[in-house]
Amino acid sequence: MTAAGAPSAQGDEPVRGPVRPSGLLDVLGVASVVLDAEGRIVLWSPQAEELFGYSAQEALGQYAARIMVDEEYLELVVKLFADVLQTGEGWAGAFPIRCKDGSTRLVEFRNMRLLDDRGNVYALGLAADQSTVRRLEREVALSARMVSQSPIGLAFLDTRLRFVSVNPAMERIDGVSAEDHVGRTVPEVLPQIDIATVDDALRQVLRTGQPLVDVFSLGRSPADPDEDHAWSVSLYRLEDAAGTVLGVALSIVDITEQYRAGLEAEAARRRLALIADASARIGTTLDLERTARELAEVAVPELADVAAVDLLEAVVEGRRSSLGPAEPAVIRALAVRADHAADALEAADAPGDTTSYGPDRLVTECVRTGRPVLVARVKDEDLGRIARSPEAAVLLGRAGVHSYLAVPLIARGEVLGALDLKRTRNPRPFSEDDVLLARELAARAAVQIDNARWYQNARDTALTLQRSLLPSHPSVTGGLEVASRYQPAGATSEVGGDWFDVIPLEGDKTALAVGDVMGSGISAAATMGRLRTATKALASLDLDPARLLEHLDRITDGLDHSIATCLYAVHDPHLRQCRIANAGHLPPARIRVGRPAELLDLPTGVPLGVGGIPFATTTVDLEPGDQLVLYTDGLVETRREPLDERLDILLRLLDGPSRPLEELCDFLLRTLHQPDNHDDVALLVARSQPLA
Repeated sequence: MTAAGAPSAQGDEPVRGPVRPSGLLDVLGVASVVLDAEGRIVLWSPQAEELFGYSAQEALGQYAARIMVDEEYLELVVKLFADVLQTGEGWAGAFPIRCKDGSTRLVEFRNMRLLDDRGNVYALGLAADQSTVRRLEREVALSARMVSQSPIGLAFLDTRLRFVSVNPAMERIDGVSAEDHVGRTVPEVLPQIDIATVDDALRQVLRTGQPLVDVFSLGRSPADPDEDHAWSVSLYRLEDAAGTVLGVALSIVDITEQYRAGLEAEAARRRLALIADASARIGTTLDLERTARELAEVAVPELADVAAVDLLEAVVEGRRSSLGPAEPAVIRALAVRADHAADALEAADAPGDTTSYGPDRLVTECVRTGRPVLVARVKDEDLGRIARSPEAAVLLGRAGVHSYLAVPLIARGEVLGALDLKRTRNPRPFSEDDVLLARELAARAAVQIDNARWYQNARDTALTLQRSLLPSHPSVTGGLEVASRYQPAGATSEVGGDWFDVIPLEGDKTALAVGDVMGSGISAAATMGRLRTATKALASLDLDPARLLEHLDRITDGLDHSIATCLYAVHDPHLRQCRIANAGHLPPARIRVGRPAELLDLPTGVPLGVGGIPFATTTVDLEPGDQLVLYTDGLVETRREPLDERLDILLRLLDGPSRPLEELCDFLLRTLHQPDNHDDVALLVARSQPLA
């Protein structure tokens, strides 16, 4: 392929027509002069006209020595001319000649004897300006020396893109001798490199004449067939002085070290970015399962194709665990994440599952020793030590697991579990750098997981205490149908303050109580339990609600300066009335048949524990079918909306279609309780029933 309009030298292809000569002769400007046996000029070329200044008409027939040679050298030149004609031996050398304008220039000569078919003798002289010859000689010598000694691989390809010559550096880079290059194309010499890119580039340069510099190529050569190398290739179209396209010059520099350094720098940057990402994404909450999921999501796909976060069952339960050499590891899966590895995902333990891994399993070794376990290249026999079962090992093999890494999760000197990593799609095996990165991720995440674990244990303890102190009441008592809900807060420190109670009394009467101990945590739950116990004991005395609150006030004042709000009501189905007293609590809502829902207008009173201020009892009607809704502030209070607006929303919801009490409780919690409202909710709904 040649450039449009540009002549092409076809190397060793057969000549099928006239071919333009090389431009080198034009650069040299070789003059041709033929003399007869007497020394007269019988042929005078155009180059001779340019070199000596005489036209052909002026030179032909003249004695060459008279018009070309200075008097000083005339005798020597005549003798050299005679020797050439007599002996037939050529002569080469340089001597000054005289030009027509009188100037003198040093000229390189090549002289030889010629014979025609009649035996006549002639002398042929080829002459060129010596400075031009010396310049070309220097350039050729310099080029040859540079090409042969350059550390850069250099090659010349003809117009068919076949190697014509290569330098020693190219032989070393390719691992192919110069003889085995010549006559072959790049794909034939180096079949393992990115041929399409290089071949297209060669053809583009040959076609357009525009050089391509630093074309990146990656592959392997016979010089190092087991390792990938990176090369920077530059291509230039070569033309002679006449514009004939000779082919393409190719230079190649091995940049493998720079390429690997770049890869390492990029890997380091990505590691730092991954660690920064982990710091931002792991531990956003104190939820144990979510923290584990965040770790798995950070690890996939940047570090692994499959990641699992597992904790020792003893650790989850709040106990320290140490494994002996022959003990299995009982592990609870918290999270698993896979990127396009369905079989590997199926082989993993599902979150929440508890599995016993034998002492020969790699994850057991990891949590027992507290050290990473790396299998850079997984063999079939390794799968049995990675998987939980033979069936799971088959799935891992089908998924293409070829590299495995487990790093321990260690926090405060205790091994909590392991981060289990596998590669399926990523072709690179886990390296020591990956081990360091995984350990860094595991170390950061382990602290967050440990915090979540202790938080979960503390929250479970508080919830257990809270629920143990709340009543289990019948759905119907006396003349009331009752339903209730308790919604714990979202954090350990906010559990424990809200409570309710339903207390059957004599004469078909029922006492209802809802309260909220200020403060939170286990101490608030304990105070709530004391108040509930005291309320139940006082209710059995059938005290007036206001009188009962006065007793609770004195009890609360003695409980480490605790303060609580409380609403206490006694329903009498025979009188169809409720007597209610309020100690700083939100007013209850009443739903009357055929009327809009309303908040009962009660004296608010002061919270329990303030002391010294009497409480008042208010009597309200409660006909069969009417409902009373008692609740704590966690149901209606938010940080964004005024309390009055929230209470109006409550009334509008209660004005909606009539629902069963259990359904009404769920509807109110679902609609009113906001996710960002981190407070307990106690809800008690009672509907008056006619006595049988």
